[in-house]
Amino acid sequence: MEVLNSVDTLLSNARKASKVIAAQTIAKRDEVLRYLSEALRDNIQEIIVENQKDLALMPDSDPKKDRLLLNEQRIYQLADSINDIIALEDPTGKSAYSHTLKNGLTIEKKIVPLGVVGVIYESRPNVTIDIAALCIKSGNSAVLRGGSDAWHSNSILVKIISQALQKAGLAADIVTLYPPDRALVTTLLEADRMVDIIIPRGSAGLIDFVRKNSKIPTIETGAGVCHTYVSKHGDLDMAASIVINAKTTRPSVCNSLDTILADKEIVEDLCQKMAEGMANYKVEIFADPVAHEALSQLAYPFLSHAEEEDYGREFLDFKCSIKTVSGIEEAMDHIEKYSSRHSEAIITNDKEEIDTFIQGVDAAAVYANASTRFTDGGEFGLGAEIGISTQKLHARGPFALEKLTTEKWVAVGSGQIRI
Repeated sequence: MEVLNSVDTLLSNARKASKVIAAQTIAKRDEVLRYLSEALRDNIQEIIVENQKDLALMPDSDPKKDRLLLNEQRIYQLADSINDIIALEDPTGKSAYSHTLKNGLTIEKKIVPLGVVGVIYESRPNVTIDIAALCIKSGNSAVLRGGSDAWHSNSILVKIISQALQKAGLAADIVTLYPPDRALVTTLLEADRMVDIIIPRGSAGLIDFVRKNSKIPTIETGAGVCHTYVSKHGDLDMAASIVINAKTTRPSVCNSLDTILADKEIVEDLCQKMAEGMANYKVEIFADPVAHEALSQLAYPFLSHAEEEDYGREFLDFKCSIKTVSGIEEAMDHIEKYSSRHSEAIITNDKEEIDTFIQGVDAAAVYANASTRFTDGGEFGLGAEIGISTQKLHARGPFALEKLTTEKWVAVGSGQIRI
């Protein structure tokens, strides 16, 4: 009971704090962010020490370990990303519509903060900074529930955020770290009078749990089952470069490649061109019979037969599947069946195929002749992001600053009544 009372107080304070941050000028919000960017640089070693405590508890074989890591370079990148957010325009306070009725009543639609943003996420301490900075910039308070495997990292980061807020003369409760106890997740999901929106960022299991149990409106982000279709009309050297990049640069993130769809006329040539690059990263390939035969002829060392469950699977590791298809229609049918609607790509020099793919594939981001690894708020010029939304209401794709707002209708009159 004492723990629940503590959580209720935490959420109540976050609610009060949302009113405080919403009332601040953009100059004051940016001041907090400047303090935060400086503090990250000043406390690099302390952050690394706490992060190492989390890393020590995670086996090296766990693909999430790379996402958990905070080194000097990544901390500097976080500090730089805050400066990028500072440079963005204030998303709030704008008028989206204005109209004056014949009786003189003025109607205006204003853009305002969401209020209290609750985020549940896994093994990604950089998300703590991204969300906090975006919420502060947009005038929202944030309740952050990170995974227990990143508790030490998240704790030191929220401590630094609190210090930046207090240095600017604002309440530390504007950004709150929620306890990692799984038994308390339901309490957060049922706090519909305290929290305005819940954003799950992580595995499909986490997102499904939140969707089924939340009484609060939810925006789904995170799970990505991403395909790259290589057409018989594609440049195979370019295709090999793209699929290797999409799979190996950071395999533990949601925009990494999961399944290669290869036209039957070029599958052998594609395998030959990509085999060495994939093998250099020890990528395990789950191949259908045609691709398996082609890779076997090349003595590819990390090869398995694909099973049905290897399609529609988010690997988050140095693993991918490959399926041979008879053309673009079969490729699009496969994507329709197995995609999480995150990011999908086609490699082709045929303009008609590009148009068909872009028009027909239902995903938050669709690419022609480029890696799916670009699906990212920073890469898209939006600053940092909350995550990649795979749904269609409110936000889709990189869920960034401008989507942390809603609308308020304001009517100003001089005694008008409706007749």
